[in-house]
Amino acid sequence: MKLSADLQAFCGRLGYDFTKPDFLVRSVTHSSMVSPHRDDNQRLEFLGDRVLGLVMAEALLAADPGAPEGLLAPRFNALVRREACADVARQIDLGAVLKLGRSEMKSGGRRKEALLADAMEAVIAAVYQDGGFDAARRVILHLWGKRVGDVADDARDAKTSLQEWAQARGEVPPNYVEVARSGPDHQPVFTIEVRLASGSSEQATAGSKRHAEQAAAAALLQKVEQS
Repeated sequence: MKLSADLQAFCGRLGYDFTKPDFLVRSVTHSSMVSPHRDDNQRLEFLGDRVLGLVMAEALLAADPGAPEGLLAPRFNALVRREACADVARQIDLGAVLKLGRSEMKSGGRRKEALLADAMEAVIAAVYQDGGFDAARRVILHLWGKRVGDVADDARDAKTSLQEWAQARGEVPPNYVEVARSGPDHQPVFTIEVRLASGSSEQATAGSKRHAEQAAAAALLQKVEQS
């Protein structure tokens, strides 16, 4: 199978040449284009999400070997969340090569954040299936680039982001409650629950209240944004 000129150009932006182009074609085919002779990218999206998660987990552990889980979790969430995937998709102009049905085209599908994020995960899976995990890792780390190094700063202020999310919807600010404390006095471990007026909540555990609050806020923000 020979790739079209636009998909060949996309491979250049992606930084990967496919041995089996069918993987790429399927990864950019939205369900609105499905036909008896064409598969969509939903199954690839499912796989790509897991590949991305493993690569990001490895990268975070390598970047900060001493970081506790309570700090790593919000950083991880910031790197794999829908917004990050969509940003990377825009960076390589993935929207330009998506295969969409007429209705999706008319509704601006090439610019939709959820659609771009899903397609980015599908492309990652296509690279993984074509070239293996090492190839997928190289592509992901190349595309995410400085995001991995800067994520500690990006993820640090999840509390503010969650409060802004609540205020934009007319809700009162989130409520943070210490639900558990363990460990010796010189090295305590805190479990914090954050709850919105709507009833949505999440908990996180860390070696300081501030870190636990940030991790809980990041987890809840991801939850409500995906609902």
